Amino acid sequence: MSRTTLTGPQFQPFYAVELLLDSGPLRFWTGYDTKTIGGQTYNGIGGLLSISGIEEVTDLSAKSATVTLNGIESTSLGVAFTEPVQYRVCNIYFGLRDTGTVDQVFGGQVNTVDISDDGQTGTIQISVDSIYITLDRIRPRRYTSESQKSRYSSDTFFDWVSKLQDKQVVWGRSEDS
Repeated sequence: MSRTTLTGPQFQPFYAVELLLDSGPLRFWTGYDTKTIGGQTYNGIGGLLSISGIEEVTDLSAKSATVTLNGIESTSLGVAFTEPVQYRVCNIYFGLRDTGTVDQVFGGQVNTVDISDDGQTGTIQISVDSIYITLDRIRPRRYTSESQKSRYSSDTFFDWVSKLQDKQVVWGRSEDS
């Protein structure tokens, strides 16, 4: 997206959100009707979609963004209750309607989903963590035979690791010298 496009006398910016779920992707944008972005169809929900927490950083620091869907009908909230959403990919795009230019401004995984419902309409607030936050998470897997066999029962690779601990390896010379 060029600087002259954003500093022109008039432009119409928009945000688009893509949430990749097991049952299929959900795609929304801050306009009305439908919009095709990158060959994919996004449903317009107007001012009911808000995005916060997107920051521009020059280092590899971990950031989070929040996507809020307001005024969702109670019948539509069922998907949020039945579909596993945590750790699913979420991409946020910024674009200009006049030029059709779209850039990804944030991408990561869904961390938490907060749902509030007053019986008529509901609000869904999705916290999205950048990939750098996921790098800091502790992984419960260990590089042991037991851990490997819990995933691949016939794999024997790690059975030999403990035998290599105190193994004397002759490297670059004969055993006689």
